[in-house]
Amino acid sequence: MKKMWAGRTAGKTDQIADDFNSSIHFDQRLYKEDIAGSIAHAKMLAKQEIIPEDSAKDIIKGLEGIEADLDQGKLDFDPTAEDIHMFIEEVLTERIGADGKMLHTARSRNDQVALDIRLYMRKENQAIQQLLTDLVSALCDKAEEYKAALMPGYTHLQRAQPITFGHQLMAYAYMFMRDKSRLADMEKRMNYDPIGSCALAGTTYDTDRFYEASLLGFAGPVPNSLDGVSDRDHVVEDLSDLSMVMMHLSRLSEEIVLWSSWEFHFVTLDDAYTTGSSIMPQKKNPDMAELARGKTGRVYGHLMGLLTTLKGLPLAYNKDMQEDKEGLFDAVDSVKMCLATFIPMIETMQANEDAMLKAAQRGFINATDLADYLTKKGLPFRDAYHLSGQLVAKCIKEETVLEDLPLAELQQFSPLFEEDVYQAIDLHNCLEKRKSFGGPSPASVQAQVAEVRQQLQVKD
Repeated sequence: MKKMWAGRTAGKTDQIADDFNSSIHFDQRLYKEDIAGSIAHAKMLAKQEIIPEDSAKDIIKGLEGIEADLDQGKLDFDPTAEDIHMFIEEVLTERIGADGKMLHTARSRNDQVALDIRLYMRKENQAIQQLLTDLVSALCDKAEEYKAALMPGYTHLQRAQPITFGHQLMAYAYMFMRDKSRLADMEKRMNYDPIGSCALAGTTYDTDRFYEASLLGFAGPVPNSLDGVSDRDHVVEDLSDLSMVMMHLSRLSEEIVLWSSWEFHFVTLDDAYTTGSSIMPQKKNPDMAELARGKTGRVYGHLMGLLTTLKGLPLAYNKDMQEDKEGLFDAVDSVKMCLATFIPMIETMQANEDAMLKAAQRGFINATDLADYLTKKGLPFRDAYHLSGQLVAKCIKEETVLEDLPLAELQQFSPLFEEDVYQAIDLHNCLEKRKSFGGPSPASVQAQVAEVRQQLQVKD
């Protein structure tokens, strides 16, 4: 097949070089974006009287027919085509004749692919934001259900202080809300149209880039033509934001893996989101959480790969930039798959409140409250801290808990202890007293749920 860029050279490349250079096998997914951009371009060319109005109509009708045929499977992608842009232009010219050759006036594949990527990212970004909204909603529902389910909070994976399962889940809800916000911010910076930058230096035609940008829903055109074709900051930023999403999913995955083990037994996952063992019949493995944890490294890799690709590129377009797409596509697919799996997994997850409570009772997580009790009685905090530690050591040695120590024994350590100490160190009371803003009390968790749900109603 003769190359459309033949002229300066004969347009003949070795078959291996053709295969190496071709991107049709992965950029074919951009066909809708490429056609949308081409329709807007044809309208602009006609408006500016760069091509005849009738030719523009024929081009638009031809492009709409190609899109419909691709949608319905009536047209197959040509694996020998160099890329999606050449494929669509070739099919268009075959179908409508010479008018099809007018479409590429006042543009280059350099600004065309830059446009397609932005349109694709905008569409996928909005889809991912909706999935994040759905995941946060599921976390809020589950947090509200378990807003009073007492469990130990951890530092260093050691039981630390009393919280609720709802409080723990809301921590993740806020993480994913920040992810949603980052993606929305990235989209605002990305939402400028590079078309009309052409190869790198614009064009001598009297184009209207502002009109074309408005047709495609952009805030305006990219103001510098060199930047228009060479900028991939938005792809890097998107991969960074998606890496953050995966990092948060991975942290939640790690917790779910721990919580669903017999050692913790804090949660039970629905059978639909677990697998069994081929040899051990008792197993119920949290494979979906483990896979999400594993795919995190994959998305990180795409971010580092693109940063490395771009770090030494001079202006303007270089073929290296073709390497931006496969990593982006895979990252988008991975994040969407993980989010779509997590939403129903969270919705159907059940907490084992008894196991959580028993873990809290055995963890001496009211030791800080014991120290606070003594401090409020007048003992300096550092002395109260030391004394509470001695009592914990005594309980461990005697295999008991603080709340079961007789008052007489407590008073051997300090005369400040009175009968009200048991109320002060009751775990549920310890939890209820934590009413500081953002804390784990049921009322605070309910307030957090209400706040996040309100934020979800606000359009970015």
